[in-house]
Amino acid sequence: MRNTNSRRAHARNVALSLAAALTVLLTTAGAARAATWKGLEPFVSKRADVELALGAPAADRFAEDGMLEFNVSGGRVTVLFVTPKFVASKRLPAHYEGTVLQIVLQHENAQDTPESMNLVTNKAFKREGRGGVEKFSDDKEGLFYTFVESRLKTTRYSYSMDRLARVQRGK
Repeated sequence: MRNTNSRRAHARNVALSLAAALTVLLTTAGAARAATWKGLEPFVSKRADVELALGAPAADRFAEDGMLEFNVSGGRVTVLFVTPKFVASKRLPAHYEGTVLQIVLQHENAQDTPESMNLVTNKAFKREGRGGVEKFSDDKEGLFYTFVESRLKTTRYSYSMDRLARVQRGK
């Protein structure tokens, strides 16, 4: 009987340890996330990944200011890359240079509203409004929306502050 109880206790301890490890893993993974669009992710994707997803850029200012622009259905996409200056100012490891920093979608005729996107009731988003401009931001995910006269004008996929801190620590 003592041997059976010992096995049960050991099995329970193993299960609890696995559950704790899974919880830590999921929590850590969540903190490291960044907003993605078309599989492109800040601090991960490179120029080749962007061109594979979006094709040839309409405007190539990569060498001058780390920026590519693309014409897409419904608007324009600007992809900003990590520059040497950003690496230096944020004290990032050098291998992040040339990775995507931010993706900005400029919507020409979007019909989306804060209500249709459920942003008004979504507690993850902080709302700021001034005049006819409303901004909704989720700093934890690195996702930002701008509305003008209640119509979506800009979507920005960026890094989260948690992600930046992890990158700065070399993780």
